[in-house]
Amino acid sequence: MFNTMTRRIALAAALAAGFAMPALADGHKELDSIHFLIPGGAGGGWDGTARGTGEALTKSGIVGKASYENMSGGGGGKAIGYLIENADSNHGTLMVNSTPIVIRSLTKVFPQNFRDLTLIAGTIGDYAAIVVGKDSDIDSMDDLLAAYKKNPSKVAVGGGSVPGGMDHLVAAMIMEAAGEDPLDLKYIAYDAGGKAMAGLLSGEIAALSTGFSEAVALAEAGEVKIIGVTAPERVDAYKDAKTLKEQGIDTEFVNWRGFFAAPGLPDDAKDKYIAAITAMYETDEWEEVQARNGWVNIFNPGDDFEAFLVKQEKVIGDLMKKLGFL
Repeated sequence: MFNTMTRRIALAAALAAGFAMPALADGHKELDSIHFLIPGGAGGGWDGTARGTGEALTKSGIVGKASYENMSGGGGGKAIGYLIENADSNHGTLMVNSTPIVIRSLTKVFPQNFRDLTLIAGTIGDYAAIVVGKDSDIDSMDDLLAAYKKNPSKVAVGGGSVPGGMDHLVAAMIMEAAGEDPLDLKYIAYDAGGKAMAGLLSGEIAALSTGFSEAVALAEAGEVKIIGVTAPERVDAYKDAKTLKEQGIDTEFVNWRGFFAAPGLPDDAKDKYIAAITAMYETDEWEEVQARNGWVNIFNPGDDFEAFLVKQEKVIGDLMKKLGFL
């Protein structure tokens, strides 16, 4: 859980800097509105993060209203390019993004990277999960690894990202931690969750690498079994799912999600965004959204966000080099 003292220190600093928080006694809101730019389609992780954040900010009274725009294309590059090219007219816009902005800039899917934007804050994380079909004979990571060792070529793992994308990298990290050569892993990429599920149910893949919140939704719908989660301990949103660590596989991974603004955003506008998000963590509305989605709070604003991304870029870059993608 996000440290309450850290929240209060950040909030006090925001107030001391002179940008009084929204929801003042006279009803004035420091931020009348936020427009969220979402680099993917409706229903995905970026979409859920933006809309959940907007829900908490508006229902708690921190922000007057929130609007949303889905702009798919180029692996997220279309929205990034749009925000950069139209920077001056988008000071009221926050773009959501996550680990793929690091991966896809490393692999040159798009020419920009996080340094070309104004970094607002990392806000939440979503663990990764390995799932199998509801009728699969595999019930644990031990079962999956036993089947893999027996015949690696017949035990494929699928994901909703391209080879070298996040789902692939997570699966490779897990296999390496389990003592297997990640280069031997047979990974099959799908371009949509529905196609990945069809591949799982048809037996084309033995397991699926996906986000934990998406895995929970599938498990609660009775479509899959979650056999491993990349969390340090079991997550309250789905306590039945065992971590990889408790199954003897020393792997942790969290896909952060956070917000970026246009380059050249004035410091006072940046500070107001950070202050609004800081205040959001204190609200019941945010606790409800966060618990509902199984997210973990990883608040790291401004310079801390940049340091986090620089470190992740190094770790992911090293793994991608090992796998031959860089």
